[in-house]
Amino acid sequence: MTRLFSLSHLCLCLCLVAAPLAAQDRRLPTSQAEISLSFAPVVRETAPAVVNIYARRVVQGRAGPFADDPFFSDLFRNFGRVQPRVQNSLGSGVIVSGDGLVVSNFHVVGQATEIRVVLADRREFDAQVLLGDEESDLAVLRLDGARDLPALDLRDSDTVEVGDLVLAIGNPFGIGQTVSSGIVSGLARSALSIGGGRGYFIQTDAAINPGNSGGALVDMQGRLVGINTAILSRSGGSNGIGFAIPANLVSRFVDQARAGRDRFQRPWAGITGQAVDAGLAEGFGLDVPQGVVLTNLHPESPFARAGLQVGDVVLDLGGAPVNTPQEMLFRLSAEGVGGEIAVTYLRKGRSRAARVALIAPPETPPRAPVTVKGRSVLAGLSVVTINPAVAEEAGLPSGAQGVLVTDPGEVGARVGLRAGDILLQINDRTVRTTGDVAAAAREGGRGWYVEYLRGGRRGVLRFRV
Repeated sequence: MTRLFSLSHLCLCLCLVAAPLAAQDRRLPTSQAEISLSFAPVVRETAPAVVNIYARRVVQGRAGPFADDPFFSDLFRNFGRVQPRVQNSLGSGVIVSGDGLVVSNFHVVGQATEIRVVLADRREFDAQVLLGDEESDLAVLRLDGARDLPALDLRDSDTVEVGDLVLAIGNPFGIGQTVSSGIVSGLARSALSIGGGRGYFIQTDAAINPGNSGGALVDMQGRLVGINTAILSRSGGSNGIGFAIPANLVSRFVDQARAGRDRFQRPWAGITGQAVDAGLAEGFGLDVPQGVVLTNLHPESPFARAGLQVGDVVLDLGGAPVNTPQEMLFRLSAEGVGGEIAVTYLRKGRSRAARVALIAPPETPPRAPVTVKGRSVLAGLSVVTINPAVAEEAGLPSGAQGVLVTDPGEVGARVGLRAGDILLQINDRTVRTTGDVAAAAREGGRGWYVEYLRGGRRGVLRFRV
């Protein structure tokens, strides 16, 4: 701590001496000597492209237990009524194109009903979310009426090394734009849960605090290295461990937003796997733990079609080592759909190579949506047959099968069905496709038995009509 304090004072003294020169020389530093004098040239070039984001959304209050009951709802009409409330969030964003494309975190702007973006020069714009993805915790915004804005170039984040100097720019605690310096302190961090899933992050010791989310992590050439997204802290303040989403994934999001997509599409692998630990490494004859062992492959998986099997150990994708399933997902997502990727894997102690197609989740079998109609007690129930595309959209495991409830209908909701349930059996009929649901609804009867899967746990509904 003493060394850092002394160094900061030394840098401050040097900055004061060099101030007249720095005011005239607005170019980026080209040598280590120039960097040691001041970060000001980098900040002048990059800070105008970092924005403050103010987002609002209406949060519905939790309804009482009798709200939907046809009898008790009248008796308890004013009991425990919860009014909708407005929830505000504060964060940062990065302008990545002069025509008003801004990248931020999904947890900052996702589901927002009103977004206001304030530039460093105090101009303000309304914004709309073009593309958002909770699992990656990224979102791309379009500023209404913006043009000729300052923007950051994106660096190839695979070229980043531990020890590289970086600056974190954002709006912590809503106090205004702030810059903090540090180094890249780690790469390939994939054990951190962010948003709806796990990610793959660049780690930095540059101070990142609440409100910095969505801000820029830049290198000494003023290029975007990553989007600041999280800190590791017990107190809520920066402890010198921050995480940024690599620029290579950000670039893929921007490309898809420009192409008009409103959902992020990542290549489908159709596999499950686990990291190779010390015990597994010994069994596979590896000198050190490395790679991901495949534990299951979907019949339509492009990895299976490329010749890989359960028990193979994937060592690298596209020439980059992968040591966790999250690293594999990141490598595939950063490549995007289309073309192929080179894969190196180990089978029975022998290294092999293959090329795997980068495909979108297939619609096999067809989802065949069905909504039960007529006088059936299940009228209004809407379902689809689960396939890889449906599983991807609903966040289900890649091997999920059966029929997914998209709308339980009036009676279905009353007896306890929910959107997202997987139907397994209705009365005496095993449910495999939406046709089975339609047939069971036609058969009818007074007594009903519905078996379903919710969050990986089985449940049973029994009711009479």
